[in-house]
Amino acid sequence: MSEFLFVSDKGKKLNDKFVYNVVTKYFNSVKSLSKKSPHVLRHTFATQMLNNGADLNSIKELLGHSSLAATQVYTHNSIEKIKSIYKSAHPRSR
Repeated sequence: MSEFLFVSDKGKKLNDKFVYNVVTKYFNSVKSLSKKSPHVLRHTFATQMLNNGADLNSIKELLGHSSLAATQVYTHNSIEKIKSIYKSAHPRSR
């Protein structure tokens, strides 16, 4: 068992740049994506956690942020989701 998430077939830690390049290669093959950076995975992870009830402080720790302010950037997506649900479900939203 390795302490690293991404390892070679020999169990050695993969170089950060190598992982970045592999992820970018696959993102570039998806034509429907407008943003194709591996950083999109962090945003998706944080947004999904937040939308499914995770505590903002917990997300901060998982992302390795030192400041809660850095993590609050992800709350924008959740607010947009709430607005969308409100507009589609509330009778006075029209």
